[in-house]
Amino acid sequence: MQQTQARVNIYALMSRILLQELDIDTLKMIKKDENILDFFPTFKDWEALKEIDEAKLLDEYINPDFVNLSILHLIPYESFYVREDQMVETGGANPVTDMYSAYNFMVDYEASRTVSSDHIGVELEFMHHLCQAELKAMEDEDLESVKEIREVQHEFLNKHLIKWAPLYLINMKFEARTPLYYDAAEMALEFILSDNEYLTQESK
Repeated sequence: MQQTQARVNIYALMSRILLQELDIDTLKMIKKDENILDFFPTFKDWEALKEIDEAKLLDEYINPDFVNLSILHLIPYESFYVREDQMVETGGANPVTDMYSAYNFMVDYEASRTVSSDHIGVELEFMHHLCQAELKAMEDEDLESVKEIREVQHEFLNKHLIKWAPLYLINMKFEARTPLYYDAAEMALEFILSDNEYLTQESK
């Protein structure tokens, strides 16, 4: 159960960082939590983090970098990477929407400010949603549901995130201008691959 709780937390953190700009509360939370900072070693040692106040750090460094990585230079949508025409599928034909609907996951486009349901932050949020469902099934001692939910997680990773997110995250790491997004790209890449390995082992 501890492993599943850790997975819930990591997917939530990655989704939040990759989905939209940070606010001051989130930045303060990351700065104060040593467990989180351990995932961001370059960011943890960043001089600007110690010397510049949060509002200025967000306005002049961190959030412009997010815009650069998610809107201006890179495209964080699965359909861009998997479609031959490199178009972002904004309609109901997007393949992820069937899985979202089947597991009661709704995308709040206004809150997330995404144009499509296959944004990397939304796909990570869906994995968070599934891990939470797994945790609840564990608490209810419903082992059959735990097994089924893990199979869905494994399927989603292999049909979706694993197919394209590594390429986006490698590009993101290369393009990042701040240690936060450099570390976030590396962490997300390593975690998605290791979580897939974990689910593969659990399914045997």
